[in-house]
Amino acid sequence: MADRRDRLALRIKACGYSQERLAHALSVDRTTVGRWVRGEAAPQGFLWPKLARLLKVTPAELESLLTPGETPMAATRSQRGGSDDVIRRDFLQLMTMASAMVSMPTPAAATGSTGYTNMGPHLWQVYALASSKQSVYPFVRDHAVELSGALRASHGAAHKRLCADAGDLFQLAGEIMFDGNRYTDAAHCYTLAASAAREAGDPDLWACALTRHAYIGLYGGQRYEETAPLVELARDVARRGDAQLSTRHWVAAVQAELFAAIGDLDSCKRSLDEAEEVHSLSGPVHNGGWLRFDGSRLAEERGTCFTKLQRPDLAEDALNAALRQLPPSSRRRGGILADLALIGVQRRDIDHIVSYASEALRIARQRGSGWIGRKLLALRTELEPLKPDHRVRDLTEQISALSFSA
Repeated sequence: MADRRDRLALRIKACGYSQERLAHALSVDRTTVGRWVRGEAAPQGFLWPKLARLLKVTPAELESLLTPGETPMAATRSQRGGSDDVIRRDFLQLMTMASAMVSMPTPAAATGSTGYTNMGPHLWQVYALASSKQSVYPFVRDHAVELSGALRASHGAAHKRLCADAGDLFQLAGEIMFDGNRYTDAAHCYTLAASAAREAGDPDLWACALTRHAYIGLYGGQRYEETAPLVELARDVARRGDAQLSTRHWVAAVQAELFAAIGDLDSCKRSLDEAEEVHSLSGPVHNGGWLRFDGSRLAEERGTCFTKLQRPDLAEDALNAALRQLPPSSRRRGGILADLALIGVQRRDIDHIVSYASEALRIARQRGSGWIGRKLLALRTELEPLKPDHRVRDLTEQISALSFSA
């Protein structure tokens, strides 16, 4: 097996770069790349997203090239000498410290250049491509360090721009926590994101942070009464935003899910119809980062809503239509399969349940997704009346054996 030197050098060559050309693309010295190849140093955190793109690898694969045998989380653990909980607390403390800088702009006389570059859009791309969302932890943490320093030295219009960057980064941090079933930690990150977005004066960014926070009430404890005012606030804030962006339509889609959860079919349908109006917008309707809603998921969102409303007649067609558009191991596919299994529960069709749930389990194991895990755990609860059947008992045991913690 090739050692680190060979593997990294071969990957650089395979992508058509010399060390000098790669250094130029990354705006670093050629000798710096040489030190990476020889194992004498590692790239700074803010360089990882761009380096991963240039070498056409995922975050986990890049980590393997640089530190063979360790995942990003394992590497972070070994560097810090602590458990996952210690790493998580350190991460959250860093987020909080960065948030403090949002509300404390530096007087103009005290400012100086920090060399900061916003990597938020690149980090969202890395997050979208990562098979394990937790693998993006180190990248977000390192960028938060850079952002904190820039916030500490900023004022005026520059400070507002950095507040927007913070609102972006805190939402991504919340997504990582949410995917790992760390609901309290995700809520903390989303709260920080909303504060930073408000400070930046960006209604769309603010509304998106509030909407993500609402997902915790929908999926992290079924606190529907507490969640409803949060979604209403997101709706009001979104109306102040850019009418050409999809923000208010995304809020409507989430509100539809809330109405479905409380059994209000008519209100759910009205909100889904409002969300569908996203298709009447022209031009770029999202930025691919903190705002990604383009209406392409509305079929599965309709299916999820109608499943919650126990209307399998309406849900199944929508879910199957969405399923046909997705690749075999898609994270979204896993969630749809879990919903289809729930339709089987409503119909008391055990063959249907086992077929769809088994495939959802396979994807959940492969991707380690807390989001699919939450769907399966909800399904497990609904399976209780059917447990006399040995196939259902086996299925519930498999679901119980899954681990979705960060």
